[in-house]
Amino acid sequence: MGEERPRYETRTVKSVRGMEARAAAKWKRDGWEVISQSQGRVKSELHIRRAVSKRSWRTWAVGGGAAAAVAVVVVLGATGVFGEDDGGTESAAAKSITPAETSVDGSSTSVTTSPSASGSGNVVLSAASAPDLAALLQLGDYCDGSIKNFAEKYDGRSITFDGSVAALNPHGDYKTRYDILIGAGDFSATSARGPAFQFTDVNTVSDLHYAEDVPDTIGVGTNLTVTATVGEYNPTTCLFQLKPVKTEIR
Repeated sequence: MGEERPRYETRTVKSVRGMEARAAAKWKRDGWEVISQSQGRVKSELHIRRAVSKRSWRTWAVGGGAAAAVAVVVVLGATGVFGEDDGGTESAAAKSITPAETSVDGSSTSVTTSPSASGSGNVVLSAASAPDLAALLQLGDYCDGSIKNFAEKYDGRSITFDGSVAALNPHGDYKTRYDILIGAGDFSATSARGPAFQFTDVNTVSDLHYAEDVPDTIGVGTNLTVTATVGEYNPTTCLFQLKPVKTEIR
């Protein structure tokens, strides 16, 4: 088995001409290396990269790797409800989306496992009932080979676990549909466990199937209890697709 190639996050930063060395030194102190440079009349662009540890997929996802995401808070119940797509007039809630850092205090609630998933007729797997899922949620490597095995074994089955929103990015050019990265356990800005779960191309109101009323906001840092159907795992991007069945805010 050959040596695995390192993974990098990349950025392009600007510098006033003549100050490139100072800018490069600043980024180097933060662990970045300059891989190329282009000069304009007034400003230069530095193309930099930084190796990404497998044990920090949350940083990779938010920082700008293959699944680059924007930290946003989506306003939901306070001003209205999003439409299912962008074909009609944009709602007031959609206009309230602004890039921001978020700090969400999730109150603790007891977790109740539903006996079956909507429309699937199968028993919902939890960490308490399924050792495979319990082990999956404790992984320190989001590209671990066992994730592919789990996805193939439980394809189409429903699972439930405590998680959190690690990143939330508009899906393509849509303004009311998103790709949402879900981490296992409570949110942390510095560490992560389990696979890089993802809801792809979802509306943040109806598609998440909230167990209770639609919350006022949802964004990076929101703690959730997720019930979802197991989908495809991509070993190249290490993203594990889930289809939401029920979402509870914790």
